[in-house]
Amino acid sequence: MADRFRLDGKTALVTGAAGGLGAAIALALAEAGAAVACHGNRRPAEETASQIRKLGHEGRSFSADLSAEDSAERLFSDVVVAMGAPDILVNNAGTIHRASAEDHELEAWKRVLQVNLTSAFQLCQLAGREMLKRRQGKIINIASMMSFQGGIRIAAYVASKGGIAQMTKALANEWASRNVQVNAIAPGYFRTENTSALQKDETRNRQILERIPAGRWGEPEDLTGAAVFLASPASDYVTGTVLVVDGGWLAR
Repeated sequence: MADRFRLDGKTALVTGAAGGLGAAIALALAEAGAAVACHGNRRPAEETASQIRKLGHEGRSFSADLSAEDSAERLFSDVVVAMGAPDILVNNAGTIHRASAEDHELEAWKRVLQVNLTSAFQLCQLAGREMLKRRQGKIINIASMMSFQGGIRIAAYVASKGGIAQMTKALANEWASRNVQVNAIAPGYFRTENTSALQKDETRNRQILERIPAGRWGEPEDLTGAAVFLASPASDYVTGTVLVVDGGWLAR
């Protein structure tokens, strides 16, 4: 059974892998045997790539500003030239803008949707075409609890993550018969840069912890088991699902 979770001989592209959830996922895929292309959006992902090389696997760093419309295509092309078309795609790169809905700037809305949803679709499309030719591939989109809930003061983020969940299902429906599985992971409250403001807010931090049955914030490593499972042959009959990893938040 352990062999069903191995990724030897596979190549993965993980976006937003310079730190946080993306770095943890990239390292976990490498530990399972994959060569990993580590994308950095605002900063290089060379540190993650270096850690992967120390594990004895191929790890390379790529940079692209996914808020630009043509960046996803350039990123994918760079990865293909350097490492070949990926067998596994993890769309993890994301951003957030906090503002009341009535004051939310349209440019900020467009930027969040471009990074979180549009670039993810572009990469799914680019990777999917290659996977469909080979009749084999795994795509993992990072959704959110906000794929299910409305949130407060994060209208663009919620719209993007709701879109990720529905896009995941749509692509899974189209590609399952050709042996390409498309799934999503919906993290709960994790210790990342995107939640730093909440962690620093004493009242919100207390309220969040009081609702999480596990009684703690998630750590990036808490997401890695789900990622390896969905990237591996162990999940070959799993597609179109949004796997929630939230310490029990949504069950409360």
